[in-house]
Amino acid sequence: MATMKFMCDAERCIECNGCVTACKNANEVEWGIQRRRVVTLNDGEPSEVSISVACMHCDDAPCIAVCPTETLFQRDDGIVLHDKDLCIGCGYCLYACPFGAPQFPKQNAFGERGKMDKCTFCAGGPAETKEEEYQKYGANRIAEGKLPLCAEMCSTKALLAGDAQEVADIFRQRVVQRGHKDGGWSGNPRADADSLAYDATQQG
Repeated sequence: MATMKFMCDAERCIECNGCVTACKNANEVEWGIQRRRVVTLNDGEPSEVSISVACMHCDDAPCIAVCPTETLFQRDDGIVLHDKDLCIGCGYCLYACPFGAPQFPKQNAFGERGKMDKCTFCAGGPAETKEEEYQKYGANRIAEGKLPLCAEMCSTKALLAGDAQEVADIFRQRVVQRGHKDGGWSGNPRADADSLAYDATQQG
């Protein structure tokens, strides 16, 4: 079975926040919850780089390991989901996650944060009906044979989603295409003898 993963190509991300908007529209999460966000490092510097961040659906997810109520679980395809009916709002998952993926509607003390929410890879969650599933977890595009909307709406195809091997193959092809030192954009200040020439126009 395929293992589903996200990957953001930092050389292509233009910080448009289209993925953030797409996620909001697809899942209609409550106010204050942001399942996906764009983080920019070295803002305003020649080395500025942006990356789209959400739950990375880790193989050995630390959030699952620390959850005292077994709210979080991993499907056979690698997608990490959560059961809101079991969540007590302790926030342990938030402290354990290196990506800050778990979100809470309130900033209160232990057990008073409300039900945890996070990226579901647009795979819904445990519910008895489609209506209940959408209300609690948002869209279940995976069941419809579709990819997460954030990746589908990325204008520069910086955000990739799908089978881990296919995502890796796409990125590997991009790296090879960028690697020519005589490429059209090889004069980019970020490209030196030890790094890859940056060419955002390459298609791959």
